[in-house]
Amino acid sequence: MTTTVLVGNPRAGSRTAAGALAVARHAVRAAGLSEEAHLVELSYLAPSLLAPGPPPGVGAALARARASDLLVVASPTYKATYTGLLKVFLDLLPSGGLSGVTAVPVLVMGSPAHTLAVDVHLRPLLLELGAAVPTTGLALPQDAITTDGGGGDTSLLDEVLEPWAADAAPWLRASLRAPSSTTT
Repeated sequence: MTTTVLVGNPRAGSRTAAGALAVARHAVRAAGLSEEAHLVELSYLAPSLLAPGPPPGVGAALARARASDLLVVASPTYKATYTGLLKVFLDLLPSGGLSGVTAVPVLVMGSPAHTLAVDVHLRPLLLELGAAVPTTGLALPQDAITTDGGGGDTSLLDEVLEPWAADAAPWLRASLRAPSSTTT
């Protein structure tokens, strides 16, 4: 099984990436998978996303997303939704481009007022692209995420992710072994 973490933060090495990797670790464990997650940081591809083609790096990232069994799609919350960087990348996928992929939408938020944004904005976009999204999206408080290389205190993030993973486990396992279908 292939797991990919797609990060739509314009800054590399962000809290969004750290939080998304933590989500992937919990999801992989909950689903009974053993493979490491591949990280795709769109910040490195930003200058090429609007170029005609797409250029090889962008094409490889699109292919990786489409070939994933489990795709964690993460963005910081900008103006109460996901970033334009993530939207530009996802717009390069064809209709149904994520068919057969199980996706977990994640938004990192600075304010609890943005808690619903992940299910109101990002989840429907992934469904529109054909992904199965068997769980609710995750709204992660930015203050719970450390970016110090993994040596910091993760207890606040674990408090959010452990109950989510326990609830999501049967849904993720069922989606990952089901034939291609979209979960609404």
